[in-house]
Amino acid sequence: MTYTAKGQLDRDAMIRQYLPLVRRLAHHMIAKLPANVELDDLIQVGMIGLSEALTRYEVAQGVQFETFATQRIRGAMLDELRESDWMSRSSRKSQKDIEKAVRRLEQKLGRSPLESEIAVELELELDDYQSLLSKVRGTQLVYLEDMSHGDDEEGFLERHETADTSADPMAMLRDQRLRSSLVTAIQSLPEREQYIMGMYYEHDMNLKEIAAVLGVTESRICQLHSQSIARLRAKMRSH
Repeated sequence: MTYTAKGQLDRDAMIRQYLPLVRRLAHHMIAKLPANVELDDLIQVGMIGLSEALTRYEVAQGVQFETFATQRIRGAMLDELRESDWMSRSSRKSQKDIEKAVRRLEQKLGRSPLESEIAVELELELDDYQSLLSKVRGTQLVYLEDMSHGDDEEGFLERHETADTSADPMAMLRDQRLRSSLVTAIQSLPEREQYIMGMYYEHDMNLKEIAAVLGVTESRICQLHSQSIARLRAKMRSH
């Protein structure tokens, strides 16, 4: 934490210090949202979340400020998106349709289906399926609620939990099991999709950077990322 000469929290300095965090969170979130969502809007709302974090943070809570601020920033962005109802019902349905098609094919074929096979299962031409992937875009990897709610109509944003579960041993155990299952699921992805997920989530690269590395267009990376998400969610539902 940064303080002034009088021992007071230097809010201006803290805001400057954590602005990159706000931008990073906004860039990660915008990659999973439709094109009509503006990056600057997310950053602006995220700054409000950062300001709130500075007001509410107490060292005695035993949580690092960056962890606390991340929750507040992300929560502020999600609240704004929820109020704007950013993801249409048709997009939510399309996302579920793709996921179900992947799950059916995996059960039938005993392996990860090809992109062309998923298109056939959805009774779409390959170009139409790829266009659908671009419209849906990848959303959240997996939600604990998915393990029990089945095919409910709950909105995507309602699945995000920002509460700190570090003090709950059962929550920590569930998280460990979830992470283990997720690692296994990622390892089962087609090789190119493994690379994309690794670069995006482990190396914090954006879609444009990944496209440059793999020598394809950014829109193609967006499609493959969305498809990877569908594969992972299909696998995680079986755990």
